[in-house]
Amino acid sequence: MIPSSFGADPISRRRALQLGAAVAIATVTHGCGGDLPEQDGRAATEGARLKARPNRKRAGAAPGLADLDLNANRQCLLYVPPSYSADKPAPFVLGLHGATQRAAGHMNLFRPYAEVAGLIVLAVDSNGTTWDAIRGDFGVDITLIDAALAKAFDRCSVDPARVCVEGFSDGATYAVALGRANGDLFRRTVAFSPGFLIPAEPHDKTRFFISHGTRDSILPIDRAGRPVAAELRREGFEVDFREFDGPHTVPPDIARAAASWIASG
Repeated sequence: MIPSSFGADPISRRRALQLGAAVAIATVTHGCGGDLPEQDGRAATEGARLKARPNRKRAGAAPGLADLDLNANRQCLLYVPPSYSADKPAPFVLGLHGATQRAAGHMNLFRPYAEVAGLIVLAVDSNGTTWDAIRGDFGVDITLIDAALAKAFDRCSVDPARVCVEGFSDGATYAVALGRANGDLFRRTVAFSPGFLIPAEPHDKTRFFISHGTRDSILPIDRAGRPVAAELRREGFEVDFREFDGPHTVPPDIARAAASWIASG
């Protein structure tokens, strides 16, 4: 069953105001088409770098949903679609949930689109209510993500040319940072309603699919999605930016288009 939409990140009003203020400061200080805050980008990139890579093994993973059991308190969920075959490397997505959400919720919402498109999906819990670098430095979340990726790549036959990082809201903000810092791993990056750019020095070139609602009251498009897309284009990235008439969510047609874009390679 395809959900009517997904998102509606249930973050607090205080958190929403904090995020909005951060983006507003970046926009006012640097301009919508100018640089967003990028202090200490090299150090941030080193913290955001991932070591896990798909290997050449042909792993016969069983279709379905499973927990990788890497952390007693945090889920690392791996979904293998029914169409998966060890002899045919599949597209792979790392899915990142929004603030106050968890991996299971994000997986449940994106899984129907992944199933249709034949995507393997890995969804990981953040350590706190949101991802580490949203409020500070890259750390425990990167460590678990890297371990989960390594285990997923060992279990599944993954196409290296079709590895993607995807996220919603805070997860989208984090996904953009991981995509920029790990373009040699994530050839594509999907960001549903990102908030701002986390400092990250680009490493190789990922391609971006970004969506944002014109009636988003949590992360207003003029202070979030539009300046983020503009800055990425200024840095030389290819960006497919899609605006839609809606709030802080992901409409089915946007999610479906993103899943198809990931699978197309």
